[in-house]
Amino acid sequence: MGDNAEPGLSAAEIRDLRDIAGTMIPESPEHGVPGADDPAILDDIARSLGRDLPVVRAALAAIAGKSGGAFAGMERDRREALIDDYYTSGGAPAVALGRVILGAYYRDDRVLLALKMEARPPFPKGYTLEQGDWSLLDAVRHRPPFWRDDRPSAAGKR
Repeated sequence: MGDNAEPGLSAAEIRDLRDIAGTMIPESPEHGVPGADDPAILDDIARSLGRDLPVVRAALAAIAGKSGGAFAGMERDRREALIDDYYTSGGAPAVALGRVILGAYYRDDRVLLALKMEARPPFPKGYTLEQGDWSLLDAVRHRPPFWRDDRPSAAGKR
């Protein structure tokens, strides 16, 4: 790693992430699925942040700020309302936070099995998808180009 490598989430940020993830996707014994705050899922979230780390940090800080730093101590309904409110106005950080939580959650084998899916990557076996109506693309295929073409022509001109 280079000297400019950004460290992962701090212990406090992971704690906040756990509380937020568990509020977004709570455990459901009825359906036999863990919550997004499950240690294995939380670890997957933290490991898979990658380039989303700065915006997820911003989202965690914004939610902590909106709750006065007491998100975990709030009643469940108030936590859900705060997250809903933040998601509608939080922009890219809110979207990134939701994406990383949902991505890790639906990668978990227990969740896939509860959804009656094989607990495996989609490739190399793949999944069969119902074919759609490919003729819907005809309008796009027959439309003239509307972008600037900077490729050199046969005569060498642009």
